[in-house]
Amino acid sequence: MFKNQREALADANSDRLAPRDAWAALSVRRIVALFWDTRLSGICLVLALLCLWEASARFEIVQSLNWPPFSSVTVALYDGLATGDLESVIGSTLWCTLRGYAIGAAIGVVLGFAVALSRPIRLTVEPTIEILRTIPATAVIPPLIFIFGLNDPLKLFVIAFAVVFPIALNTISGVASIDSIYLQVARTFGVSRARTLYRVVFPAALPFIMAGLRTSLGLALVVTVVSEMITGTGGVGYYLVQMQFALRAAEMYAALILLTAVAYLLNRIFVAWETRVIHWARTREAAWSEQ
Repeated sequence: MFKNQREALADANSDRLAPRDAWAALSVRRIVALFWDTRLSGICLVLALLCLWEASARFEIVQSLNWPPFSSVTVALYDGLATGDLESVIGSTLWCTLRGYAIGAAIGVVLGFAVALSRPIRLTVEPTIEILRTIPATAVIPPLIFIFGLNDPLKLFVIAFAVVFPIALNTISGVASIDSIYLQVARTFGVSRARTLYRVVFPAALPFIMAGLRTSLGLALVVTVVSEMITGTGGVGYYLVQMQFALRAAEMYAALILLTAVAYLLNRIFVAWETRVIHWARTREAAWSEQ
């Protein structure tokens, strides 16, 4: 009799605990899904790598005077921002990057449309593009020093040279991918060539152009820093070389971290702008994926 009562009491307790266990399991699954489906996993990875950096220096896993703890780098970053040294070198680099990027982007878009829309221009220019685009942009810096010297014109030319070909090729691909039905409809309704270019060709090629612009933005920043390292005329590239020669590793890594943060911020700003400019393309892709 007592045994049956104990079994009945155990069954009743298990019935009360079952919903709690199910709710707990559901909560755990939600937390795991939130971790993997958002940027939280990426943030945790970055924090883990920074902790590994700190531990490898503190416990002398990496035994080198040029590998300071991350906490020391953070202090150097704060000091550099407080004195204004890092703001000046980052500002100089960004100003040079944006100017060269704008020049190269304008030339790349115009060149891409000209090559894509004109057969004589395509037959004339395309071989030159195929030859020049294989040359690393940084490889042309030494010979160009004899022409432009060590000032900003050299950097602007190298940056524009680096970004013009990806943008031009993306523009050509965008124009070539346009459905001929669009052009036939415009021709049927008597739309002028200039208006067709503005209202049909350019919007249809815009997603490809934006992809080339986004890729070239990071490339422009890389080329700027490398050119500053070679020419030694200011900017964050020259600052990194100075800190290296002075054996000030913490200040060097601090500038590198700030450069990384600025590059990431530039990319996020561009993505937000791209989303606003070609939101209709993303809406169309989402509609096609649902079909």
